[in-house]
Amino acid sequence: MLSIKKEGVLVSSEDFEPSTRGFEVVGAFNPGVAELKNGKIVLYVRIAEKPVKIWRENEISAPRFVSNKKFRLKLDKFRRNELRSIHSPYGFHHKDGRVRLVNISHLRRVFLDKSGFSVEKIEQKPAFYGTVDDGELGIEDPCITRMGNKYIMTYVALSRSNGISTSYAVSNDGIKWHKRGIIFRHQNKDVVLFPEKVRGRYVAFNRPEGNLNFSLPHMWISYSRDLEYWGDDETVLLSQRGWDSIRAGAGAAPIKTKKGWLEFYHGVRKTKHEKQYCVGVALFDLKNPSKLIAKSHEPFIVPTMKEEKKGFVHDVVFPTGAILNKKSILLYSGGADRVVICREIELEEIFKYLKKR
Repeated sequence: MLSIKKEGVLVSSEDFEPSTRGFEVVGAFNPGVAELKNGKIVLYVRIAEKPVKIWRENEISAPRFVSNKKFRLKLDKFRRNELRSIHSPYGFHHKDGRVRLVNISHLRRVFLDKSGFSVEKIEQKPAFYGTVDDGELGIEDPCITRMGNKYIMTYVALSRSNGISTSYAVSNDGIKWHKRGIIFRHQNKDVVLFPEKVRGRYVAFNRPEGNLNFSLPHMWISYSRDLEYWGDDETVLLSQRGWDSIRAGAGAAPIKTKKGWLEFYHGVRKTKHEKQYCVGVALFDLKNPSKLIAKSHEPFIVPTMKEEKKGFVHDVVFPTGAILNKKSILLYSGGADRVVICREIELEEIFKYLKKR
C-alpha cells in the first residue's frame, strides 16, 4: 500500500468568484505548477465557468472570448432546431457535427508558501485567458516547466478554427507571460516539456488523438531545436493491456532523478460502473528519454478522497504538476474537476512502485 507523507485539498470551486455577471464557477482543477525564484509555489488553476441560465425558452447559450486585449466574454445563442444533440451539462452538437461547450475555462493564480501546502493568497482576477486569436473557446490544463531562469507553459487552446490545439507561453518570473502560439496542432494535447535539453534538443511528451485506433493507448515523444517546430516523433507505449489500457497521457513535467526521468501520467481504467482516472508513474532513460525503463503495473494513485469521488466529473484524480522537495515529491492534481489536491510522497516510496519492463 502506498505510503503518503501528507495530503489535502488546497482549493475548490467554492473558493472562486465568477469572472462575469450571470456566470457561475463549476470547477477549479488541473493546475499548472511552478516553484518561483523565492522558493514559494504558484498554481495556475483552471477555472471552469458557465452561464447560470444556459437555456432561455428554446435557445441555448455558449460562451467565447471576444477580445485580444482584455478579459471579455460573449454568449453565442443557438436555437434548439439548429442542433443535432445536447450533452448536458457539457455542451451540444450542431447538425453538421461541430461541437460547442456551455462552459469555458481560464486560469487564476493561487500562491502557496514554501511547504507547498499552505495557501497564502487566492487571486480572483483571471491571470491567463483566451483571446480571439488564441483559445477563444477556452484555455485548459496548463503544464509549467522551469528551464534555467525561464518558465515555459504549455496549455490546451480551444477555438472554432483551430479545434483542440496546444500552445505555449514564456515567462521570466512565472507571473507575466508572453504567448507564442500553437506548437502541437489539432487533436494533440497533454503536452509536457522536459526541464532541460537532451543531446542539444528540447523534448516533449504529447498525445495526438484520432477517430481510428490501431494500437493500445500511448504517448508520443517529440524533439525541437527552438520550441516552435517539433519532429522526430516516436511513440511511447505505456499500456500492454494493463490498468491504463483505455487512455494514457502525460501529466506533470518530468523530474530528473539519478535513476532516470520520472513522469507522473494519467491513465483510465474500467470500474464496475464507469471509468476511473488514476495516476501512473513511469521512469525513462536520462540519455534516451524515449526508452521506458520501468512503470507502475497498477495505478499509483486512485481516487480515494471524497472530493475525487464526486464532483463535476466523478471518480477522477488527474496529475498536472510535480515539485521535487529534497527527498520528496509534491504532486498536484485535479480532483473530480472541482478541487486541487496536493500529496507529498517520498522518492523511495515512489521507486518501490516501479517495475521493469
